Amino acid sequence: MCGRFTLTIPSYEDLALALGVDSTPQTAYRPRFNVAPSDTAWIFRIKGARREIVPASWGLVPWWAESKTSGQKPINARSETLTKSRVFRDPFVRKRCVVLADGFLEWKREGSVRQPFWFRPRAGGLMLLGGIYDSFHDEATGEHLRTFSIVTVKPSADVAVIHDRMPLVIAPTDLDTWTMEVPRGKTEAPAEVKRLLLPLPDGALTRTPVSRRVNSVANDDAACLASPENDPPIEPRVSRSHTPKPPARVKIAPIVQLDLFGGATPGRKH
Repeated sequence: MCGRFTLTIPSYEDLALALGVDSTPQTAYRPRFNVAPSDTAWIFRIKGARREIVPASWGLVPWWAESKTSGQKPINARSETLTKSRVFRDPFVRKRCVVLADGFLEWKREGSVRQPFWFRPRAGGLMLLGGIYDSFHDEATGEHLRTFSIVTVKPSADVAVIHDRMPLVIAPTDLDTWTMEVPRGKTEAPAEVKRLLLPLPDGALTRTPVSRRVNSVANDDAACLASPENDPPIEPRVSRSHTPKPPARVKIAPIVQLDLFGGATPGRKH
C-alpha cells in the first residue's frame, strides 16, 4: 500500500523542466511534505498527443459512479487486479498517468511507537509513481472531477522490511511507454505496458526515519521530514485509575434482650 507521499521540489518550473512540458507558472503549486488521500496532487499524462501536468484528487472515482461520494474511492490499485476490477480495467487500458513525487512514506511499529520512514531514489530527484486516472462529471452540479489511484506491486528488498507492497515506480526512460495513448476500440493495455508492472531493483531506494509529525494529515511542512530525534518524548500510557466502590452498607439487627418470661423484646436504651 502507498498511503502518503511527498513532492518537495521547490517550484513548478523545476518540475515542468524535468518533464519537458510547458513551464508556465502554476499558482496552485507548492512543495508537499505529507500528501494524503483526498488531497489534490499533480499527475503527468499524454492526451491528444499533448504532454501535460494537471492536478487531480487522490482517490479514484470512475466516470460511471452515481456520485463523487459513492463507492470506496480507492487510493491504490493492486497490479494483480488491474485487468479484473471494473473500477481499474478501463483506466489501465487508456488512462495511465504518473503521479509526481520525490518519495513515499511507510510505517513500522517499534514497541509502542508507530515510526514513519521516507523512501526516496538513491540518486535523488523526481520519482514517477505509476498511476491510473479517470474523470467524473456530476450532471447535477456541472462539476468535473479528475481523480487517480497509485498502482502497487510486490516490494523490493528495500521496502519489504517495512511493508508487503510498494508503489510502482516508472523509470524516466519508460515514461512515454507507460503513458502512451491507446487507440479507441482496444480492450487491453499493450504488452510493453504490462511488462513494467515490476518492483524497483534492490538497492534503488534509501530509507530514512522521519518525524512522527507526518502521522497526522494536519501537518504538511518541512518539519515532517526532520529526524525523529527532534520529536517530543512519548509519555507512558497511564491506565485509568478506578475509584474504589464504597463498602456495602450492612444492616445491623437490633439488639435483642430476653424477656423474663422467656420471650424476646427489642433492646432499649436506659
